[in-house]
Amino acid sequence: MLKGLDPLLTAELLFVLKSMGHGDDIVICDRNHPAATIAAQTTHGQLLTLFGADIPSATRAILSLMPLDTFVETPVLRMKVVGDPDRLVDIHHAMQRLVDEVEGRPIWIGALERFDFYEAAKRAFAIVQTTDTGPYGCFILRKGVL
Repeated sequence: MLKGLDPLLTAELLFVLKSMGHGDDIVICDRNHPAATIAAQTTHGQLLTLFGADIPSATRAILSLMPLDTFVETPVLRMKVVGDPDRLVDIHHAMQRLVDEVEGRPIWIGALERFDFYEAAKRAFAIVQTTDTGPYGCFILRKGVL
């Protein structure tokens, strides 16, 4: 155990967060996301799992150490709802409140169509899968600088 660290932050996740540079992306997703398949194509190349964690808890833990990028308009991206791209589901609202609170400023969350999201996720540094039930609990966070 280490003082001051969220217990959800595993040793492997801490290594990944430390290894990421400014502008690198990390994906936080629900259990429905094809995370293992996509994770194999990321920089890290292996899926990180936070079993027992929901998306807000995992995101809060990660953002307790990782700043969001201030040099881009949308440092957070979400997956659009298939067939209703303007619809926001509960997790979208929860993440908006969370990132605004954690960053202490309004954060613009961008949106990508499902398959565009998958392509962007493949270019991420790593994928973190939670046991959140979703749906549409898929987010990309871009790392900033301190």
